Amino acid sequence: MKTLTQSPTDPAFVQNPYPFYDSARQSGDLFYWKDYGLVAAVSHKAVQILLRDRRFGREIPAELAKPGPEHLAPWLEVESHSMLELEPPRHTRLRSLVLRAFTSRAITALEGSTEQLCHDLIKQFPAGPFDLLEAYCTQVPVITICRLLGVPEDMAPQLLQWSHAMVAMYQANRTRQTEDEAVRATQAFTTYLEEYIEKRRTDPRDDLITRLIAAEEDGEKLSRDELITTCILLLNAGHEATVHAIGNGVKTILTTGTQQYVLAPGTIDSAVEEILRFDPPLHMFRRYAYEDIELFGHRFARGDEVALLLGAANRDPAAWSQPDTFDPMRDVSANTSFGGGLHFCVGAPLARLEMRIALPILFQQCPKLELTAEPQYSDSYHFHGLTKLMVAV
Repeated sequence: MKTLTQSPTDPAFVQNPYPFYDSARQSGDLFYWKDYGLVAAVSHKAVQILLRDRRFGREIPAELAKPGPEHLAPWLEVESHSMLELEPPRHTRLRSLVLRAFTSRAITALEGSTEQLCHDLIKQFPAGPFDLLEAYCTQVPVITICRLLGVPEDMAPQLLQWSHAMVAMYQANRTRQTEDEAVRATQAFTTYLEEYIEKRRTDPRDDLITRLIAAEEDGEKLSRDELITTCILLLNAGHEATVHAIGNGVKTILTTGTQQYVLAPGTIDSAVEEILRFDPPLHMFRRYAYEDIELFGHRFARGDEVALLLGAANRDPAAWSQPDTFDPMRDVSANTSFGGGLHFCVGAPLARLEMRIALPILFQQCPKLELTAEPQYSDSYHFHGLTKLMVAV
């Protein structure tokens, strides 16, 4: 296995990680990423297999787990109840309870209000250059998830601030300041949800928080801590990736000169899948080996961690013809952008709905939409999203 060095915070890599992925893939399905100190899966085949192989999982083996630093205790406590970080049987129970509340009917019911939201936001666009990421790409997902959960929409800016602070813990440029801000955000977020959940217990509504409170599986319900963590997870994951999926999609359409007919009802689904393949908002998942196992010529020991490079898998020429070409008519049937297997993203249907609505309406209402500055990606690997998207209509 080849050892490669590539700082995930290097400006050239941040702006375009795909050449590094291509180079790494030449050495095989796996390589050792020295900067992270772990093995990374870079081929589509390897990423797909590792996403689904139950000999690997998100939760570190119990005998290898170590207590986290004391100053991170509030953040770690919330993380310890997240189904994103857990394995069966607890993951099975939590996911089942969430899916009883996070139904396709509840998501579909948001379609009309999301369409109206998009039109309302566009009416507020200024005449001169402005940041579309802030004015549109961020607003659609965060307001939609507020509506789904039943959280007041005027809380959206505060929820966004808390979410950014917590999610920054997963970025390669994490510092002690990042950690302290994440802890403060976690404590404030938890306090707010504790109070809000109590309101919903005594005043139930037709919203996701009420349904999460009521959800029951084999006589079990979500505990208080599980309920708070699940709400935080759904709020954070429910908009963070979608913001960048929409932003990256607009940037891709504008920079490739893609004709807007691809956003018509008959082709929008394939266009959305190609946007997610071509420039996904999340580039890395991690897994732990649960037994000693040999895969792709490498011997994993129990507890070894492996990075699954979703962005690299989505550009693998072994899986895609001309993978570096944006082709919105492409049949994308093996997209890894939402993960796979047991931890396939529960919010994928909502993210796809928002993209199917937000992108066509934007280009229909703003047919002369154009970039006014070169889009720049943020230094936030393993996330991959823009800092700004300056446009004019």
